[in-house]
Amino acid sequence: MTFLNYLRDRVPILIGWLLLDALLVFMVWLTPGLTHFWDNLAYLFLLQLVLIFLLLALYYFRKKEWLTQFRQDTSLQQFVKKGQTHEERAIEHYVNQQVLEHRQTMQQVIDQQKDQKEYIDSWIHEIKVPLAAVDLILRSIEFDVPDEKYLLLQDEVQRIDEYVEQVLYYSRADEFVNDYLIQEYSLKAIIQPVIASQANYFIQKKLQLTIPENDARVLTDSKWIAFVFRQLLSNAIKYTPANGTIMLMITEKNDGVLLQVADHGIGIPPEDLGRIFDKGFTGENGRSAEKHSTGLGLYLAKQLTEKLGVTLTAESEVGHGTTMKLFFPTLRYYHEKR
Repeated sequence: MTFLNYLRDRVPILIGWLLLDALLVFMVWLTPGLTHFWDNLAYLFLLQLVLIFLLLALYYFRKKEWLTQFRQDTSLQQFVKKGQTHEERAIEHYVNQQVLEHRQTMQQVIDQQKDQKEYIDSWIHEIKVPLAAVDLILRSIEFDVPDEKYLLLQDEVQRIDEYVEQVLYYSRADEFVNDYLIQEYSLKAIIQPVIASQANYFIQKKLQLTIPENDARVLTDSKWIAFVFRQLLSNAIKYTPANGTIMLMITEKNDGVLLQVADHGIGIPPEDLGRIFDKGFTGENGRSAEKHSTGLGLYLAKQLTEKLGVTLTAESEVGHGTTMKLFFPTLRYYHEKR
């Protein structure tokens, strides 16, 4: 609170003082026989004015320290102290009760979120066991069911497994710092197992995949980047029509390595392109019954790449396809002056 605002709040006090002085002047004017008093009265008014502003200033600086505890950036974060008047103590008591209730509520929310996260993690690990069992059973009856139905069942099991994996990474995103290891990896060594896991989709849709001959080494976490690449490749497969083409390109630059996933699919409308990394955003393409989207894959990919220091961007043209770009910057320990 500034001193000017402090004075504005005390305008009634100043008005009361002026009214009392006006009453004093009126009484002096009614009293006969007083001479040469008006000059003394003017000095009295001036002295009163100086004294009242001095008292207000002293009271302001004493109260200012107490008022700084109510700054907006610390509201409901700490208890209020050092109240000296009955009014200040009453305000302190009320505010401190609010702070205490706020802390208790926040702790309850944190505990609930922790319990929920532990349950989700436990559920994910538990569900992977029956999923693996279903996959084994499915493989054992491969020759007992028509190929078309077998492939459909295999696709659905794999899709469930990918959704479970997505929930797992979403759950662990907040604890990213405890679950990553930055090392130098071959980029092809990271992406090839992901490509192999999507082989059935390529076969069923008769998609052609172009893999670059060159390789590059990047500093990153293989597990998290593999998950990100899976989201990009899965989207490319989903939105590329049958008999289409998907291209992977690795380009080494002076300041890093660029990995591109380019498809010749339906493309993303311009009005949706700026929002594809927003949480829960599915866009016009994702609302299709055949290409139903959760709106979490690209959101998670963006969040994880930012934490890894990798840049994820997208370019698209409706009817011509989409290119997703992962840029791995070169880590420099020092810059040599030339």
